[in-house]
Amino acid sequence: MSAYLIKGASVVGSEPTDLLVRDGVVAEVGRGLDVAGAVIIDAAGLVVLPGLVDLHTHLREPGREDAETVESGSRAAALGGYTAVCAMANTSPVADTAGVVEQVWRLGREAGLVDVQPIGAVTVGLAGERLAELGAMADSAAQVRIFSDDGHCVADPRLMRRALEYVKAFDGVIAQHAEEPRLTEGAQMHEGEVSTRLGLTGWPAVAEEAIIARDVLLAEHVGSRLHVCHVSTAGSVEVLRQAKARGVRVTAEVTPHHLLLTDESAATYDPVFKVNPPLRTATDIAALRAALADGVIDIVATDHAPHALEDKECEWAYARPGMLGLETALSIVLDVLGPNWDLIAERMSRTPARIAGLAEHGIDPAPGTPANLTLVDPAARRTVVAAELASRSRNTPYAGTVLPGRIVATFLRGEPTVLDGKAVK
Repeated sequence: MSAYLIKGASVVGSEPTDLLVRDGVVAEVGRGLDVAGAVIIDAAGLVVLPGLVDLHTHLREPGREDAETVESGSRAAALGGYTAVCAMANTSPVADTAGVVEQVWRLGREAGLVDVQPIGAVTVGLAGERLAELGAMADSAAQVRIFSDDGHCVADPRLMRRALEYVKAFDGVIAQHAEEPRLTEGAQMHEGEVSTRLGLTGWPAVAEEAIIARDVLLAEHVGSRLHVCHVSTAGSVEVLRQAKARGVRVTAEVTPHHLLLTDESAATYDPVFKVNPPLRTATDIAALRAALADGVIDIVATDHAPHALEDKECEWAYARPGMLGLETALSIVLDVLGPNWDLIAERMSRTPARIAGLAEHGIDPAPGTPANLTLVDPAARRTVVAAELASRSRNTPYAGTVLPGRIVATFLRGEPTVLDGKAVK
């Protein structure tokens, strides 16, 4: 294992210093370090963050390797500055047994680019009818702690209550896709002025807000941990604000695209902008940004959702919902929050690692800490080219967009997965 001497970097926005990375940890931090035999990385002008952690990634394997694999998704994550990702359960077969979550976990270890932590399904086959093997998945080699039927809402309140009660035994968390299905039948985009103008069936904000309101009450009653996936409306923010004020054990995430893109994007009928939950209004974006800044929304999660060409290059009504996100997330958050590095580290590394129980991640670099690091050039600007992304899919809504910031290097336990902006393997 090589030693790396990172020279002149700003650690989470502090004064420039040097970091020695050796034997998987940050061995020394200080100015003027000189270590014989170490690989020198000139980091003048760069910012060092604890490696980013994504709580919401779709890696598609097993079952849709034409869209993504654990390896290709892991490479995209590393290039985006991530050192750990949580892989959603809506694979084929569904990750609803110990065997499937262990398969995903092992594929992640074999790829060796990021730590892949599987998320287990809440219900068998994501069907919403009976609980999956939550305890067996928790006891497996993958040690699953987050469970979600993402892509589907756990709509049955009795089943949701039972799930919340069950995971208390091992301090697990239920991550809910908040969508009342009876209110979104046939929905194609956000319900509002734009959907009316385009003649597309609307997805009302209340479909999300009603489920969040119900579930925070259930979590409060049970005393369990609830996590709300991809919050997208101003009304949802207010429900969460009130729940947190009462001490409910609820956390929430927002995606980069819900911080930046509005439902006006759908005016082109380009299916790259079709996503679930849908892009909302400028008013919603303003509320989401404020909630992310003040902590009502705890984290940014990508909801990286790769799709094969035929699932996106088709009529809007037949297109699958979802966007790529791993390689562009930090740039968008930097654009939204500005160079507030401590807040970025909190929302994209420390807090998601804490929610997921990833003890080696989300730790600011200091002597003796695991060397899971991201080096960012905040002054750089780059144009997104879909064909150059590491994902097997190309469904990025940012093609041709100039974004701030560039990931220069990513380290996983002291070994580089990205150097000079390029994947090492």
